[in-house]
Amino acid sequence: MRHANTDPELMELVRRFVTPGRRYLRLGGSAHRLSGPERVAFMKELVQAASEITPTELGILFEGGWRERKTASWLVVVAGRTEFRSRIGELLLASGGPYAGAAYCVTLATFGDNADADLLCRYLDHYLPRTDLHYDQGFALGALLHLDAVLGTKRASRYLAPGGLWHQWTEGPPRRDWDPYGSQQVVEQLCSFARECTALFAVLETGR
Repeated sequence: MRHANTDPELMELVRRFVTPGRRYLRLGGSAHRLSGPERVAFMKELVQAASEITPTELGILFEGGWRERKTASWLVVVAGRTEFRSRIGELLLASGGPYAGAAYCVTLATFGDNADADLLCRYLDHYLPRTDLHYDQGFALGALLHLDAVLGTKRASRYLAPGGLWHQWTEGPPRRDWDPYGSQQVVEQLCSFARECTALFAVLETGR
């Protein structure tokens, strides 16, 4: 992992793309709650950043901490850079730090392909048996439920079946009260915000 406080190259990218307007904190749940001029302004700033950053620079951000990785994942989905799909899947499975996992799930859910569902299933197969770990299992299942609705598949059903991995994980120990359909709703809201940004990105790129 690269650290911005000791890596001038990464620090410059953080200054340009991660910290303006505390962007890394506004991405996610708080983003879809924005409305009016504030929402439009934030979307334009995010789209402009996604347009300016290069694939090499995104790769460097993905080597940083959770703030850098979370921001990079959002910039990837806004620009529709599906070439980063496997990298995001690797980071999700590695679960090398907090806070970025939800962004990975939203990116895969917004990409909306069977390959994205495969990566979410790989994560769930690995982490749902670990009842001692509370990572991004709920968000990943919500993303998979969203993809099932989009693709007309039923991949989430085997996890949600009575006695399935989801029920084993929620029963614990420790016991967890988690509604996967509530997570699906949050994922859908974030995907909708991401798609709005992607549409705005396409307009910007067309006008260049």
